[in-house]
Amino acid sequence: MTPRARRGTKAKATSGPVLLDWRDSSHWSSQPKPCRYCGFDTCLRDSRRKPAHKTCAEEALAQQAADAADAYRKDTL
Repeated sequence: MTPRARRGTKAKATSGPVLLDWRDSSHWSSQPKPCRYCGFDTCLRDSRRKPAHKTCAEEALAQQAADAADAYRKDTL
């Protein structure tokens, strides 16, 4: 049992999208620009200061992780 697991519960593996923490003001701009993923305007900026909705960025990260896992599985077979 992991240190944080409670008796009678199963530890849940993170299978969904990773939640990004964009509470820092560096992720905000007063000028809306098109999201790099969906094209709709957003005032949010990713860590490279490119316009992106938080949910769009999380979905892109999840897809990148899935693609990397698939590539790894193909290499090990």
